[in-house]
Amino acid sequence: MDLRIFTEPQQGASYETLLSVAKATEDLGFDAFFRSDHYLRMGAADGLPGPTDAWITLAGLARETKRIRLGTLMTAGTFRLPGVLAIQVAQVDQMSGGRIELGLGAGWFEEEHKAYGIPFPKEKFARLEEQLAIVTGLWATEAGKTFSFDGTYYQLTDSPALPKPAQAKVPVLIGGHGATRTPRLTAQYADEFNIPFASIEDTERQFGRVRDAAETAGRKADDLVYSNALVVCVGKDDAEVARRAAALGREVEELKANGLAGSPAEVVDKIGRYGAVGSSRIYLQVMDLDDLDHLELISSQVQSQLG
Repeated sequence: MDLRIFTEPQQGASYETLLSVAKATEDLGFDAFFRSDHYLRMGAADGLPGPTDAWITLAGLARETKRIRLGTLMTAGTFRLPGVLAIQVAQVDQMSGGRIELGLGAGWFEEEHKAYGIPFPKEKFARLEEQLAIVTGLWATEAGKTFSFDGTYYQLTDSPALPKPAQAKVPVLIGGHGATRTPRLTAQYADEFNIPFASIEDTERQFGRVRDAAETAGRKADDLVYSNALVVCVGKDDAEVARRAAALGREVEELKANGLAGSPAEVVDKIGRYGAVGSSRIYLQVMDLDDLDHLELISSQVQSQLG
C-alpha cells in the first residue's frame, strides 16, 4: 500500500509551508506529495495568505525535492487550455527529472470561478473528454510529427506537440463517483482511478464499474492503479486524536466513520479494509499543514506496518 500526502492549500498555506510539508513527505519515506487545484477557500477557513497556483507550486517543488512523486488531485479543466496544460506539465516533469503525475478533472467549484473571473461552462464533462484526448495526444505524438484535433470545444492545427515530458508517459489520474462516464473516460485515458472520500462499500462498487469499463475497452483491469483519497487524523492516544480533530473543526467519531482516524492500529486496520476491496494507494488528506509531528507519527506507526 502506497501512502501519499495530499494537501488543500486553498484553505490557507504559503509556498514555504507547502515546501516544508513536501520535504517532510520526502524525508519520512512517503511516496508522493499531491495538492488540490483551487483558488478559493471552502467553509470557515480564512484562506490566508491567499491561493497558490498548483503548477507553479509543483514547479518549485520539482527543483527542491529529489525522490517523491508530485501531482494534482485534481487539476481543474476549466482553469487552463489543454494545449497550454500539456506544455506546463511537460516542463514541470522535465524540471523534476520525471516525477510528475497529472490528475485531471472537469472542475466543479463555481464560486472560485466567479471570484477570479474564470469562465464556468455548462459542458464541463464533454470539454474534459476533449482535454484528455488533446493532452495525451500531444505527449504521444512522435518527435518531428504534428498533432491536429478538431473537436467541438477545441481545435489544434499542426501542433509540433512540444515539449515532451521527461517520462515516456506521464501517469494520468481520473477520479470521481460517476457511474458511467467517469469509468468510461478512465478506461480510455487513465493510468490510475481515484475515488475521493468514499466508504469501503462505495469504493468497491466504483472500482467494479471501472474494472468493467476497462475490460469493455479492451484493457486488462489490473493495468490500472486503484486509489482512495481520505482525510487523516491519527493520534498516539485518544487525547491526541481529539486535539487533532478539534484543529480540523470536526468530531472524532465523524472522522472515524468517514476517513482514517484514531490510533495507528485503528488506521492500519481500516487501510487494510480498503486494500481488501482493491485499493493499492491512499492519498492522506492532511489539513493542518503546520503539524509535521502528525506526518512523523503516520510514517513511524502506520506506514511502517503496511510493508
